[in-house]
Amino acid sequence: MEWRHSGSSRPTPKKLRVQKSAGKVLASIFWEQDGILLIDYLPKGHIINAEYYPSLLVQLKDILKEKRRGRSPRGVMFLHDDVPAHQAFAIQKKLVYLGFECLDNPPYSPDLAPSDYHLFPGLKKQLKFRHFSSDVEVTAAAETWLDGQPSDFFFSGLQKLEQRSKKCIELRGEIC
Repeated sequence: MEWRHSGSSRPTPKKLRVQKSAGKVLASIFWEQDGILLIDYLPKGHIINAEYYPSLLVQLKDILKEKRRGRSPRGVMFLHDDVPAHQAFAIQKKLVYLGFECLDNPPYSPDLAPSDYHLFPGLKKQLKFRHFSSDVEVTAAAETWLDGQPSDFFFSGLQKLEQRSKKCIELRGEIC
């Protein structure tokens, strides 16, 4: 509706139709210095919990074993967010069982989460202002961008982690 004077001859404004875009897609992305190891898209209506996440960790171990030609992925240094599902006792136990060495991630420290400061900003920029009619289109666009990154892209993200960690230590956790 619009307020007008009774004698106004201005035409009625056109209404814009809002097209509904595809919903959100939650992806768990596991990566290392050489690139992406595993991308898992959470099915609609599901949540990442202490039952779902261990299955991803087993898939990751299998991928690492295959990549390393049968050698055990023992000694893998593993950094993940400090969300409650990742900190659950069952998850911690599974990580130990799989031989992953967990790196401590200070709570609420996006400055020390390589996916937050290195991987996702470029991906978000690529997807911003684009309209997707389905989740399949969203995931295809994301994977196309990830596959198109140069060989040193992922390694440089981990180098930044080292620099950011040193800075955090120097500042004793103050504004890392």
